[in-house]
Amino acid sequence: MRFFAWSRRLLVISLAWWTISCQGTTQEPDAKSGEVSSAELTDCRTVQHEMGDTEICGQPETIVVLGPYLLEQVLALGAQPAGYGDHIAFHQGDYDNPSQQIPYLGSRVTTQPVNVGLAYQPSIEAIVKAQPDLILAPGLEAAQYEQLTTIAPTLSFNIVGGNSNLNAVGQALGRSDLAEVLLAETNARIEQAKAQFAPVIKNHPQVLMLTSGNMQAFNTISHTNSRCGALVQDLGFQPVYLEGVAADEPTSVVEISIEALPELDEADSILLFGYQWDTSGLTEMTAFDQQQTQTLKQAWEKNAIAQSLDASKAGRVYFIPAYLCLGLPGPIGTELYLEELKEQLLTPN
Repeated sequence: MRFFAWSRRLLVISLAWWTISCQGTTQEPDAKSGEVSSAELTDCRTVQHEMGDTEICGQPETIVVLGPYLLEQVLALGAQPAGYGDHIAFHQGDYDNPSQQIPYLGSRVTTQPVNVGLAYQPSIEAIVKAQPDLILAPGLEAAQYEQLTTIAPTLSFNIVGGNSNLNAVGQALGRSDLAEVLLAETNARIEQAKAQFAPVIKNHPQVLMLTSGNMQAFNTISHTNSRCGALVQDLGFQPVYLEGVAADEPTSVVEISIEALPELDEADSILLFGYQWDTSGLTEMTAFDQQQTQTLKQAWEKNAIAQSLDASKAGRVYFIPAYLCLGLPGPIGTELYLEELKEQLLTPN
């Protein structure tokens, strides 16, 4: 599967859900007790999401999460998943050892979530078995959403929203105050990083950003089509785009060949976002980030055209796991992505 077919799906995440008739005028009985507590009847709030408005009552305790983007938000807000579906089938069976089964986020998971299948094609049977009182899903198709809403209250969020969806997830979990704190901390972290990167940006402001798995083809990254590019521009760098692409609206993903890279040789630095979804050879998920960029880095170092570029000659080509910013655009991913950029761009060669 081509990377941007995956990332596009990640950016416009779509899958099926259930929602309790909290959306209506009456409250459904609790699926576990068969009763609705007085606290739940009085502690209700309406949460806006991409499929409309859903009323959530009480504080959800059994949460099924579809996709890493929403899992990071749940974990950042101090909650834990009862069921989880990843975008890529990194693991078969339930998550009995999350730190070795879920990239980047597994060490923060203290439960042993039921594996409910892939985020875009979840197992309805597994979700029902988990008996959730809330389902969080990426951008869903209407039919999928309606199916999941027959199981429990379901909220659907598009990954393009990035950190902006954190408030809504916090509201759903009854942790709005913490969401505000996390957003403030993330913004402060970015501002601090801007000051740290200022000397580098002053001397080497222009940066080319591309994704690839093995250099057979590249896809462009911009400040509008992903968090990967948006954060780099927020830091003060000037993205380099193909001739004819408007710098203020480079929303489309453009595929280019290795032979076309000399046309972009004005870039002072190059960020290459690598990906490899076959993790069968990994014995520990801690090696995931290295595995994501290894093939791309080896191919780049052996390619004559790649080595002829000014950025290569100057030693300013950096290899970053695409999963960090495409799969985790929220508070945890932002922190990890910033640390990766600091480690590579601020450390002398």
